[in-house]
Amino acid sequence: MEPPRISSFREDAAAMDRVLLACALTLTLWGILCIYSAAAGPLGRGGDFALRQFGFLGLSVVAMLAILAIGCHRLLDVAYPLYAFTLFVLLATVVLAPKVKGAHSWMALGGFRFQPSEFAKVSLILMLSKVLSRYPPLSVRTFAIGVGAMLPAVLLVLMQPDAGSALVYLVISFGMIFAAGAPIRYFLAIGGAGVLMLPFLWLGLKEYQKMRLLVFLDPMLDPLGAGYNVIQSRIAVGSGGFWGKGFLLGMQSKLRFLPEPHTDFIFSVSSEEFGFLGGIVVLLLFTVLFCRIVGAGLRSRDRRAKLIAAGVVSWIWFQTFESIGMSVGLMPVTGLPLPFLSYGGSSLLSLFMGLGLVGSVYVEGTRRPYYF
Repeated sequence: MEPPRISSFREDAAAMDRVLLACALTLTLWGILCIYSAAAGPLGRGGDFALRQFGFLGLSVVAMLAILAIGCHRLLDVAYPLYAFTLFVLLATVVLAPKVKGAHSWMALGGFRFQPSEFAKVSLILMLSKVLSRYPPLSVRTFAIGVGAMLPAVLLVLMQPDAGSALVYLVISFGMIFAAGAPIRYFLAIGGAGVLMLPFLWLGLKEYQKMRLLVFLDPMLDPLGAGYNVIQSRIAVGSGGFWGKGFLLGMQSKLRFLPEPHTDFIFSVSSEEFGFLGGIVVLLLFTVLFCRIVGAGLRSRDRRAKLIAAGVVSWIWFQTFESIGMSVGLMPVTGLPLPFLSYGGSSLLSLFMGLGLVGSVYVEGTRRPYYF
């Protein structure tokens, strides 16, 4: 394989996909507006949350440029030790992290609190792209190698417990395995086994997890408890109409009816204030973002780089689908943040690191274009 061309950081930054970056920045700035509005109710913390998120954006852009400067090929060289270190941090999180909202998910480093499971998505993608390139999942043995490589991260996150992040890891992994050429029959076999195990999985769920699934089917089973979030979110989305009520005029978040409006239900805030039209704009921006990530993978001759793009698009697509679906009542409540829009430094930083990987793939593909 032809070695990647050595170039300067200035050349790489100038060659990066500007449309991709513009979509990500627009979505993040849109999210900052919604965060400001969501937290501007009786607590009056809109400015505080928005300013913090803007600071997170600055750090995220720096991290993206750092990834771009290093390059995905150099990072692939250290993918295995980086993944091993990630597993160590996830284990330390399970053992040492304090319990916050029922899960051991947050670690503190000085005055900075972060969520290791978010950054683990980046190392998982790098590790799998290397494993699946060396062992293409075309046989049962090599398919099992790919699945086995990602299982430690999934199990450690489940131990926190954080079922939402574990589900994201599974989607990333199987998305990359599919992109690597695994036969459809292997996925059908896993799906069939999953269906047969449903009764046992149900028995293993905690009561609040069972209730979340039940209220997904019928929120009125517990309208003041587990179903409350979904009901209030639907009201917020529906009350926005076509044009929306206007910026800072959404009442569901201002009167604190909508729970966690600046994180889990940020799309509901956006829909109430900017309406159906605003929702369409957000979806169009995400669609362009997805297309540019896929396009970056198609440009590359390097199989590993293609799989990196597949992993990043699987990650962002699934979280977008789940978060928006959760807000409108089409998906169960998992607490996954809406990429780029939801408040949170760990999520935003890891997303821009993922975009840095895609940017590196795009730059390399631009210099050595390959058309299918």
